[in-house]
Amino acid sequence: MTFYQTSPLNPARILTIYFAQGLLFVFFIFLAYKILKRDRKRLNLIFGGFYLSAVIGTAINFIYGPLDDPNIVVILNFFTNFGYFYAPIFLVVFDLILLKSEKVINTTKQLLVLIIYGIAMFGMFVLLFIPGYGVDISATTNWSPVWSLPFFIYVILVETIGAVIPIYYLSLQVYKKFEDDVLQKKWKFFIYGFSALAIFMYGIFISNTLNNSTFRVIMGFIGLILAISGGYLMYYGVGRSLSK
Repeated sequence: MTFYQTSPLNPARILTIYFAQGLLFVFFIFLAYKILKRDRKRLNLIFGGFYLSAVIGTAINFIYGPLDDPNIVVILNFFTNFGYFYAPIFLVVFDLILLKSEKVINTTKQLLVLIIYGIAMFGMFVLLFIPGYGVDISATTNWSPVWSLPFFIYVILVETIGAVIPIYYLSLQVYKKFEDDVLQKKWKFFIYGFSALAIFMYGIFISNTLNNSTFRVIMGFIGLILAISGGYLMYYGVGRSLSK
């Protein structure tokens, strides 16, 4: 017999949403502040946008955490997912600028990349209204998001093809472009940091699809470590080196 939580806010969810994710929320705001404090030039704004996008997603999660209307919760969960999964596209644009220069990757091209990826990500919203293709969040799922297989496949494809593969490819090209050993070492930290975040991201995809409570707990603990360490490694390698 399975016990269902009729209230969205049980001790486990309070710990996960408002403590674990709260730590990540504060830490990413801090890193974004440090980046933007140095300068508000385009490169800083784009790199800071990676952290701020995740911050926005987390903030929305705080809002719908106590709500018990499944329809509203599913919609707000989409915007949480959008904030998290949209964040990597800022790194794609960041890499492109470093590799080709801001004159080549001008404002129009930057916006084009961001908009096209945003449209692709918005496909998640369409799937929510197709029975069996979206996300279920209700008392029967203990208020944890449960992804359908089509939703899982769609998000995996968009993230992998649209962001993860381009980031690794472009980052490798940037690494080869650096001739200074110190710059190459710093760039490795950036790649290691993104790798940690990518593992965390795919772990969440799998966790939400498998809907196994034990795996969720393990992934939640490991994921917090990966997210914080990954976010910091990226900042350590690149963020704090962005010149004024």
